[in-house]
Amino acid sequence: MENIQKYRLLWVDDEIDHLRAHLLFLEEKGFTVDTATNGRDAIDMLSGGAYSLVFLDENMPGLSGLGTLMRIKEQNPALPVVMVTKSEEEEIMDQAIGSKIADYLIKPVNPNQILSSIKKILGRHSLVSKKATTDYQSVFSRIGMRLNERLNYNEWYELYRQLVFWELELQFTDSSMNEVLLMQKNEANKRFAVFVKENYSDWLNSDDAPMMSHTMMKRKVLPMLKKGGPVVMIVIDNFRFDQWEVIKREIAPFFSFAEDELYFSILPTATQFARNAIFSGLLPLNIARIRPDLWVEDDEEGSKNQHEEELIKDYIARVREPFKVWYEKINDSDSGKKLLDNYKRFRENDLSVVVINFIDMLSHARTELKMIKELITDESSFRSHTRSWFLHSPLFELLKRLSQEKVKIILTTDHGTIRVQDPVKVVGDRAVNTNLRFKQGKNLAYDDKSIYEVKKPEQIFLPRPNVSTTYIFATGNTFFAYPNNYNYYVNYYKDTFQHGGISMEEMMVPFVVLEPKS
Repeated sequence: MENIQKYRLLWVDDEIDHLRAHLLFLEEKGFTVDTATNGRDAIDMLSGGAYSLVFLDENMPGLSGLGTLMRIKEQNPALPVVMVTKSEEEEIMDQAIGSKIADYLIKPVNPNQILSSIKKILGRHSLVSKKATTDYQSVFSRIGMRLNERLNYNEWYELYRQLVFWELELQFTDSSMNEVLLMQKNEANKRFAVFVKENYSDWLNSDDAPMMSHTMMKRKVLPMLKKGGPVVMIVIDNFRFDQWEVIKREIAPFFSFAEDELYFSILPTATQFARNAIFSGLLPLNIARIRPDLWVEDDEEGSKNQHEEELIKDYIARVREPFKVWYEKINDSDSGKKLLDNYKRFRENDLSVVVINFIDMLSHARTELKMIKELITDESSFRSHTRSWFLHSPLFELLKRLSQEKVKIILTTDHGTIRVQDPVKVVGDRAVNTNLRFKQGKNLAYDDKSIYEVKKPEQIFLPRPNVSTTYIFATGNTFFAYPNNYNYYVNYYKDTFQHGGISMEEMMVPFVVLEPKS
């Protein structure tokens, strides 16, 4: 264990003289060890000194070990305490464990047991960090070699899962491999953009294609409805695969994962296009043609997703099924409370669709509010805040309730998001949309070969508001910036989370089917 000299221990035992051999052993290993013979002295010492860990005898006269433990936790909840006792009584063990001890040793203990406990508690971070770094080093070359191959979409799913796995493994380490992983991920996104450019148009015209936004209802939702029983479809806006991996751990005690897949969001990876495509079962151009009353162009007034409920019901009518549908959108805590109050409606309808907008609002708030920007500095902190929100959200409460029901639950999203870094200058007229990751308009001028330009939008089933409308999509971690007030614009938006373009994070997003364990 590295830098062992920095650790100062306190051993509390009324028979401390009998433990001299153990104390000498620890000092020989480089630890500083102080001792106390009773709980009250221990509390005083802890208030005046910086200790890394406490060994605490359970059976002491006066203030007992459990009583001392409670006082320690009141004073310093984060301080690890190892309970040492002769007793194996279950009640005492339960009380100690319930008080959040770090470990439990039963006398007589030997020096190696003690050292093992210390390493497990104080050295865990260092050992885990070292192992994660070594393990990633061993697969780095293999991932690099894969990036030079012509991968199909299933192989891209696998590669992206690998990169997210290592991102989560290395996120709390001080390893230089974090920078190496970031460079490898950026390289993967460059190759991924080439892959999308080569295949995207063909996917939209072929049955041999990955599941995409507009085929989700046909491939997944409709077959589940036909099997009978209520289906609850939860769509979390702006929800990335790495965020799913974090909250998945919180859901696991309540559900098994019948399906845990990735699917492709359509372009642009923006709510107006991707979520409307999910609910309608149609690509944007076809929505505009078949139901022009339910499609809002970018230059028109009003929300671009104001017709979601109608699109869902229109899809059910088109497939000529008699399913009852209920739709609810959650934008704040009041609407979340309302959702829980109307809980019985999940039993009364064949398909219940719930849209959760929190993560989208969080990413926008990070752009606009300095305080949020300081709290969410990178992907790791974004995941952390997502988990914190989820644990206290109406969504988690809803899922726990649904885990007691005979329901099928789909948890998915419309698209992901990426932290943008590199600006690309784009010139256009006033009618060009404001999204930082895609543009639609006339006379778009730019000088960047990585941009995906679509001069004939109908080839990828996008509406063409004007005869000369062109779409361009940012790739990797780039974002579009206008020459006017360029430096201010770049500094304001750099490091913000955006969507609409082509990246693994935006396009390959989770589709999960949950089955209640109970």
